[in-house]
Order: sequence, then structure tokens, then C-alpha cells
Amino acid sequence: MSAVAKKLYLTRKSVVAIIAAHNAEQDGDGLKRALGWASLMALGIGGIIGAGIFVLTGTAAANYAGPGVMLSFVLSGLACAFVALCYAELAALIPVSGSAYTYTYVTLGEIFAWIIGWNLVLEYAAGAATVAVGWAGYFNRVMEGFGIHIPPAFTSAYLAGPHGFFNVPAAGVVLLLTMLLVRGTSESTLFNNVIVALKVTVVLMVIAFGAAHVNTANWSPLVPENSGEFGVFGWSGVARGASVVFFAYVGFDSVSTAAQEAHTPQRDIPIGIVGSLIICTVLYVAVAAVATGVVNYRELGVPDPMALVSDRTGISWLAWVVKLGALAGLTTAILALLYGQTRVFFTMANDGLLPQVFAKLHHRYRTPAVSQIVVGVIVALAAGLLPIDILGEMVSIGTLAAFALVCIAVIHLRKSHPELHRPFRAPGIPVMPILGILSCIALMVALPLDTWLRLLIWTGVGLAIYMFYGINHARR
Repeated sequence: MSAVAKKLYLTRKSVVAIIAAHNAEQDGDGLKRALGWASLMALGIGGIIGAGIFVLTGTAAANYAGPGVMLSFVLSGLACAFVALCYAELAALIPVSGSAYTYTYVTLGEIFAWIIGWNLVLEYAAGAATVAVGWAGYFNRVMEGFGIHIPPAFTSAYLAGPHGFFNVPAAGVVLLLTMLLVRGTSESTLFNNVIVALKVTVVLMVIAFGAAHVNTANWSPLVPENSGEFGVFGWSGVARGASVVFFAYVGFDSVSTAAQEAHTPQRDIPIGIVGSLIICTVLYVAVAAVATGVVNYRELGVPDPMALVSDRTGISWLAWVVKLGALAGLTTAILALLYGQTRVFFTMANDGLLPQVFAKLHHRYRTPAVSQIVVGVIVALAAGLLPIDILGEMVSIGTLAAFALVCIAVIHLRKSHPELHRPFRAPGIPVMPILGILSCIALMVALPLDTWLRLLIWTGVGLAIYMFYGINHARR
């Protein structure tokens, strides 16, 4: 590699210049500042509570961890806590929309920032498509309850089986939420806040009504004996379960992408990130305890485990409430992920690594409308054509890679810029971010080999785009 090329690849943003530009920016010149700490926390909860709590709880319990899925949620939550504290420090210090992409740019350099930005597509865009497919499953069950049967060709993806053609409900919900996001951040967050309140209420109802029907015999043994295969019950099953339910936590970092639209980002962003993660971890563990206490873990491997739990309580109306709550929960999860994707693209386009169309703001709504529409159409096509397993497998590994680099960024900036004023300081540096890095690596190792191969192919495609476009257009 030539010295010139190496210099280009490893060019770093100046964190001091980023902070100075942010402080000098006038609200009328950029994204509209419409979010307080409560809306940011609701955005985080909206992104987190979704497919994980309504689907993956049962999958992880039935196939990997048994009642020990409670411990799986604790392990994943602990790993995310290390990362969340690092995110909170960086988001308060560098209050711009790029999330892990920007944090990597100021520490490791341009090419690493591009790789992370490209992997964030897996977290946000593929994540939104995955949740949309889950949303469609609950939607179809609700429609069947009303006696409305949609033909299988229009409720299943083309690659999901011989009877599938295009998942219309999954694509439709993505396009509707895209239009909502185009209209403006304040409007979409008001919608998000209302739905988050609704789905948290539903989750609390499941916990409250289910707790009265728990059979403690279902919790024994807490960690079923290993089947002889790594990751299938036993403590290795608890670890594998933690990797599986990690998808349930994807979304809390979407709060950091809203930094340029927060009223007081230095205060509001840390509250939004840490607060949403704490609330959701407590809810996850409680739901896992109730689910495995009411229903034997072997029976929970169904598409709608929370509805099954509600049925076993004998309260007929509760199952309907849970299904509607699941629709609400999955809706806000899609909303948060679509939002986060375009804000990362917005920052990458401002840096010249993507075409300027992704940074163009609507003259009236002051949102990246063109970017939002492009992303929405692509995600809708993915949700309509691809099955949930192909989509879901790619989300966790890309997210974990980004999370590990966020922890590295905190350590680097503490050493390279100790003089900077940090409105929020993550505790236990460097031990805490090191634990975050090790936790992310451990969860990545537990994922199947096929997932790693897909990640390598995806990264190769991203590097090709960077070589042909990004490196020649980057604003250094």
C-alpha cells in the first residue's frame, strides 16, 4: 500500500472540529431539534421492545436455554450495559447523527468508519425488514381471528417456500412508516410515544396476569441438562440463548443517531440510552420468568409465545390484547430502525462517502426525505421477498462488531483527548469498555459459521463501493 493511499484510508475526523461545528450550528441550518429526554427514551424503548420480547423469548427457551433464558437475557443485557455507557459518553461528547460510524471515524480512521457504517445497514435496514416480517405474522393472525384469510402468496416471501410470492403486509407497514418519518421527526415521535406507552402497558399486563398462574415446577431445573451438543441446553445453551436474544436489545443505540435533533443532547442522549436499556432489561427478565413459569419451556417454540402464555391463563380477552400489543411493539421497532438508518446515511453523505442525495433535507419538513424514501423502498422489498431467518441471522453480528468498536473509541479518545469536556463520563475506564469488547466478541463467537461467511461477503461488497466511490469523494 502506498503512503498516499494509507493516509487516505486512515484519515480521521477531528473531534475538536466536530464539537466546534456543532456548537456553532444554528437550528435553522440543519435537522430540526424536536426531541427531549422522554421522547428519546421512548425512541429507545420503541426500538428495543419488538420481535425479541414477543417472539425470541419462546425460541431461545424451547431450543437452547429452557427456563435459563432468564439468565440469557441478563447476560445479553449486561453486555449491552457496558456498550450503552460507552455510547452515552460518546453521544454526549460528539452530538451528531452518525452513531458508531462517527465515533470510529474520529478514532480508527476513514476505512474503518466506512466498514462500520456499512455494517450498521445490517443493524438498521435488515433489522427493520426482519421485524416487519414478524409484524406481518402477528397481523395475519389477527386478520384470521376476524375471519379474513389473505392468500399465502401474499403473506409469505418468495424465498420462504413454494407458496410464497411477496409478503404484502410486511412491505406495506414499512412504506407507511416511511411516509410518517418523511413528514417529520416530531410527528413520528409523538406517534412512537403513544404506541410505546400502549405496548409497555400490554407487557405489564402479561407479567401481572401471568404471575398469578406461574407453576414453579416449570422452573425446575432452571438450566436443563446439556443434550451433548454445544449450545443445546446446559450452560452452553444459556450462552447460545444470550446470542439469540441479543437481537432483542438491538435498537437502544438508535437514540444516539438522534443527537442532532435533541433539545439538549449532552444531557438527553445519555438519559435516553441508559434509561431505555434498564427499563427493557427488567421487562425482558420478568416476561421470560412468567412465560417459562406458565408454560413448559418445551412448548414455547411457536411464532407467538406471548399469545400462548395468555391463552394458558384462561383469560380469553388477554390473548387478543397481547396480539394487538405485539403489533404495536413491532410497529415502533420498525419506526426506530428506519429512523436510525437514514440518520447514519445522512452523516456519511455529508462526509462524501455516499452520494449527496442521502443528505438532502426536505424544504418544508427538514428531514432527509429522499434518503428516507430510498431506504424505505429497499427495506420494503427485502421484507417482501426474504424470509425472516435469512434477515435475522445477519443483524446481530453486524451490530456486535459496531458495538465493540464503540468501546474501543471511548478508550482511544480518553487517551488522545483527555482535555475535552465530557458532559457524561462512563465509569470504570478502561476496564468497563474492555469488558464490553470481550462480551461482544464472546457473543459473536457463539454465532454459526454461516453468519460469519455472510458478514465477510457483505463487507467485501461494502469495500468495493468504498474503493469505487467513497475514497474519491470523501471530504477530508
